[in-house]
Amino acid sequence: MLAGLSILAIAALPVLAHAQDTGDPVAGKKLAEAWCANCHVPHGARAGAANGAPTFAAVAANRDLSALALRVFLRTPHERMPDLHLSNNETDDLIAYILSPRGR
Repeated sequence: MLAGLSILAIAALPVLAHAQDTGDPVAGKKLAEAWCANCHVPHGARAGAANGAPTFAAVAANRDLSALALRVFLRTPHERMPDLHLSNNETDDLIAYILSPRGR
């Protein structure tokens, strides 16, 4: 029984890895401009926010931060960040945009 679960877990790894590489960065940019730009500095912006929120460039530069970690963060309520109630596709798109400077 345990061996069967291990095989299933190993078989799921490619699916999980692929799930982190999905999303449309163009659609994510639109979401970021509409919902996130008041607090976070979008990629390519000339002016910065003075509220202590990290820029998207800083988030993307943190190689220890995976797409999965961003997904968990975006799905967890935080005191300083509103709950955006993003759909799965919107979350994927926003993550793709935030991490887009890394390339694929």
